[in-house]
Amino acid sequence: MLKPSLLAAVMVALPLMAPVQVLAQDQSADTVVATVNGQDITLGQMIVMRQSIQDPSVADLSDQDLWDMLLEQLVRQAVMAGEGKENAAIRAQLELQRRNTLATEAVAALAETAPTQDEIKAAYDRLFGEAEPVKEYSAAHILVATEDEAKEIRQQLEDGADFGELAAQKSQDNSSQNKGDLGWFSADMMVEPFANAVEALENGQISDPVQSDFGWHVIRLNETRMREVPKMEEVQTEVEQFVRRENLEAAVERLVGEAKVEKAEGIPAGAMNDTALLEAE
Repeated sequence: MLKPSLLAAVMVALPLMAPVQVLAQDQSADTVVATVNGQDITLGQMIVMRQSIQDPSVADLSDQDLWDMLLEQLVRQAVMAGEGKENAAIRAQLELQRRNTLATEAVAALAETAPTQDEIKAAYDRLFGEAEPVKEYSAAHILVATEDEAKEIRQQLEDGADFGELAAQKSQDNSSQNKGDLGWFSADMMVEPFANAVEALENGQISDPVQSDFGWHVIRLNETRMREVPKMEEVQTEVEQFVRRENLEAAVERLVGEAKVEKAEGIPAGAMNDTALLEAE
């Protein structure tokens, strides 16, 4: 992120560069906007630098002021790059960065291909074609460490104590912040002893203490409902995204499968720990 105030604070005086005259119709990404000790700074580099800025404060700058700021930054970068010494580590980093940039661009291009309506329909049929309505439960619980504590809470509830208030005071999990409310869930979302207990309750009924791996629960079932299988139009966007991911993964796997890969033999795996190799000129 570039901050004009910070840049001004650290800026050092550099020799003035002779202006380069370029006709508007001749501009391209390769147009040279400055040369620093033989290194070209191009219009394409300026554009990429501009796109990388996330600091909203640059919105207050004119195009000319922003141009001057970015060019100065790139000049400074070029000067210091000229002072750097290339070695095996830098060459490896540059190649990995180049390859990653190209790979990211290729993946983005593949991901832009929109799935057909037939593909979306086929995916919907796979995902929901054999699905059945699911029973869901709205419940609350009070979770404590021991059976004796759970029995005491159960007795307090029988004596007229408010479930939500007890949950807020005594439950040992985050649900205490919601007075024990667990929201809506299906049985398969909960651990088995808890799910079995919930399934056995009637609406409004409170369970005896139930043990799970988390501790001892006292559960109140609020109500139940049936979650119907969603219609195609209700999940169109989600299914389309699912198909896009599937198609992208398939395209990548196809390209990898078609690639000619030749692996060298005789290099020990431990060689990747030899960082001294990166110091070579």
